[in-house]
Amino acid sequence: MSEENITRMNIGDKEIILIGTAHVSKKSAEQVKEVIEAERPDSVCIELDEQRYQSITDSNKWKDMDIFKVIKEKKATLLLMNLLISSFQKRMAKQFDIKPGQEMIQGIESAKEINADLVLADRNIQITFTRIWHGIGLSGRAKLLMQIIYSVFNKEDITEEELEKMKSQDMLHSMLDELTESFPKLKVPLIDERDQYLAQKIKDAPGKKVLAVLGAAHVPGIKEEIKKEHNLEVLNERPKKSKTPMIIGWAIPFIILGIIGYSFLANPEVGVNLSVSWIIWNSLFSAIGATIAFGHPLTILTALIIAPFTSLYPLLAAGWFAGIVEAYFRRPKVGDFENLSEDVFTLKGFWSNKVTRILLIVVLTNLGSTIGTVIGGADVVRQFIQSMFGA
Repeated sequence: MSEENITRMNIGDKEIILIGTAHVSKKSAEQVKEVIEAERPDSVCIELDEQRYQSITDSNKWKDMDIFKVIKEKKATLLLMNLLISSFQKRMAKQFDIKPGQEMIQGIESAKEINADLVLADRNIQITFTRIWHGIGLSGRAKLLMQIIYSVFNKEDITEEELEKMKSQDMLHSMLDELTESFPKLKVPLIDERDQYLAQKIKDAPGKKVLAVLGAAHVPGIKEEIKKEHNLEVLNERPKKSKTPMIIGWAIPFIILGIIGYSFLANPEVGVNLSVSWIIWNSLFSAIGATIAFGHPLTILTALIIAPFTSLYPLLAAGWFAGIVEAYFRRPKVGDFENLSEDVFTLKGFWSNKVTRILLIVVLTNLGSTIGTVIGGADVVRQFIQSMFGA
């Protein structure tokens, strides 16, 4: 049995075996099967959380998605990112004619065959994304989305040699490597915290012999972190929201309404001009976002009408209304959910599938509304200063 990519450790009275894998490698899946059959551990830990476990074991999970609930719970952007990342993984897996996450699937199957306890050892991916999202700021979020989109739709094939090199990286980390260089803080929630979480779950797994199937990027960190104790509740905490965005979010409409209201009292004509400017900029960019996503005409009209008002009330967003209207008039069918895993593989599929189109409408309409708010707000201030001081 080859010992390549295998790390053996003894922690207390437990024997721990770590297998470092590439997430889309036949060799990794074959090695997982071979090692589990030879070692017959009491527990098999896999680098999955409950959500990702369901996604690779339940091919019908998309049928149960409530798209209205996704929009109302403000999870459209998160779901879109998850789909983009799974698309990237699927593209590489398709190139080498294997299933995405085949080594994890093999770990699950082999654990069942030897009646070992199966431990889902990774942190919930939504918590990881929330902690990443919180730590990289507005510009970082834009770069993150662009990096993921580029990785998904980059048509360059990778060689099997390059694929094997990915054993030194986590699937998420391999996609976000460039961004990690620009934002070192990204490494903490993406790799370091998950090393700690995985290490604790592996150490706490039942039995005297525990085997863990992991992306190889985690192995060096886990070797160190497993010697320490980690509080899983702390690692599972969602970061507290900063009050600054909320203050800014309420300050902008307060200032805009104050300026427009004062202008109406001082000079009604100026008040009308400022109101028109605010409405045009907000409506225009919000409608452009919905149009880029190929929204239904009534969806675009909704974005056009609602944006100037939602921009003045931070608890609402134009994209939510546009997404709900789109879902009402173009309700996804069972086939859209069934084809979701295939459609996210291409740019055309993203825009043609009714599920992903709704998500795109929510995200792009909100983005357009944000741009319109910035430009419209700046234009209102500019015109107000001109009218007051003749500048």
